[in-house]
Amino acid sequence: MVTKQKLLAGLVAALAASAAGAQDEGAGAREYTAACASCHGETGKGAGPLAELMTVPVPDLTTLTAENEGTFPMLEVIQVIDGRTGIRGHGYPMPVWGDRFKAREMGAGAYAAELATRGRILSIALHLESLQE
Repeated sequence: MVTKQKLLAGLVAALAASAAGAQDEGAGAREYTAACASCHGETGKGAGPLAELMTVPVPDLTTLTAENEGTFPMLEVIQVIDGRTGIRGHGYPMPVWGDRFKAREMGAGAYAAELATRGRILSIALHLESLQE
């Protein structure tokens, strides 16, 4: 049985997420363009301007749902983008974006930097979910 505290916590989290999304629906697309498009391309198909220079094939990010039996693999996508969890799905050329994003935010303090980092990674993952074919 769900307790009132858990229900309230879930509701608050959902409202916060929807409010943040409503404030800036293009954040994920902008983060993707800045961090990912040079290799994966604007459309996510793996045809970015640097793709031909990579030592490993750049994956098509528009087929993640199809490759996962119709379900977008949100947690795995977040972990691969972050790179700090040890899941390195793309091999060596994929940057550890979690470290890079956090370094950019450290002026705000460690806790705030981690929250901002996770938000940026989540916004990219949500954008990738919207690109699925």
